[in-house]
Amino acid sequence: MKQPVVYILANQPNGTLYVGVTSNLAKRIYEHKSHAVEGFTDKYDIGLLVWYEVHESMESAIVREKALKRWNRAWKIELIEKQNRDWEDLYEDIIF
Repeated sequence: MKQPVVYILANQPNGTLYVGVTSNLAKRIYEHKSHAVEGFTDKYDIGLLVWYEVHESMESAIVREKALKRWNRAWKIELIEKQNRDWEDLYEDIIF
């Protein structure tokens, strides 16, 4: 089932962040974790799913992703820590 989601990955707590959007969160995070696609997350070994937000439409998810990418780092960290204070990898939560 396709479900639009905006997500934030990190390479470690308070580390390098990546904001993305997808319609299949489990598959996309697996791709990041396994370095299946070359790019920013592969280069900086970013694979911890630390935050995500489900949307009703891909259009609203894309708007939110673009907005988050413009946020400063402190705002992103605050957003993450509101839901995931310990920066736990949420990947296991979404695949079970």
